[in-house]
Amino acid sequence: MSTVQLLKSVAIAAIFTVFATGSASALELKPFKDSLFAYPAILSSEDDGDFVTVDYQEMRDINGRDRVPEREVKGDYVSLGVRWKQDFETSEAGGREIEVFRAGKLKNAAFAVIFIHGRGGDRKLGANDKRFGGNFNRLKNLAVDNGGVYIAPSVKSFDADGADEIAALIGAVRASAPKARIVLSCASMGSFICWNIARDARTVAELSGMMVMGGVTDPDYKASAAHQAKLPLFFSHGSRDSVYAAEQQVAAYKALKKEGYPTRFVLFQTGSHGTPVRMTDWRDSLNWIFAR
Repeated sequence: MSTVQLLKSVAIAAIFTVFATGSASALELKPFKDSLFAYPAILSSEDDGDFVTVDYQEMRDINGRDRVPEREVKGDYVSLGVRWKQDFETSEAGGREIEVFRAGKLKNAAFAVIFIHGRGGDRKLGANDKRFGGNFNRLKNLAVDNGGVYIAPSVKSFDADGADEIAALIGAVRASAPKARIVLSCASMGSFICWNIARDARTVAELSGMMVMGGVTDPDYKASAAHQAKLPLFFSHGSRDSVYAAEQQVAAYKALKKEGYPTRFVLFQTGSHGTPVRMTDWRDSLNWIFAR
């Protein structure tokens, strides 16, 4: 091969590499029942849309959406064919056995969402199609339709030991899906898992982002490996949360935003502690993370 031919081959290979890298990093979930799950109304928007206050009304968003309030959503909000592509199973991760719910194929998945429940929950909570306004059913369908996987483990404890199990699970997901964009989403007391994981540099390196839904504030987040890596961080919270005050989480967001950190906050006006699990728009929040 001549020098000219060699240089042409190298140039072509470089171009293909750029395109391949761009294709691998570009990920946008296609719509699924967006007209039903998009935020009903934006009351205010700040920080170029990174802090939004959403209109939440119990009569409309619970009683108007559910056939049996807080127990069974109306049929239009769910598509149950996804049940053929889900299972309850035991994951072998880091020498541990972890009970998980899975929707979609793990092997070579394009992305993975790992949902951590709060106190008193287990993997069944994140598998429930008809509670929480059908929001988990939508997440299942988003995962399956876009070549991803959704995993909801049963968390045994919300301390360092519990975080170690989830770190092992994240490692197992990475081993099966080497190119997956992995998002860790933690609700309520499950947020302690997210904040513990944030201090584990090795696991942080496997993540594309974290979501904290109605969770506790971490006053030491700026000292974490996740902060150092500028891991995208999404918050959603009810303004009338009586368990974890919204004001504290908003203050944490504002401090991060002030330093130019990649973060976003969705505040549900008048929403309670459970509102983010019901009302967070999964497609919107995941696409925000994937675009970072």
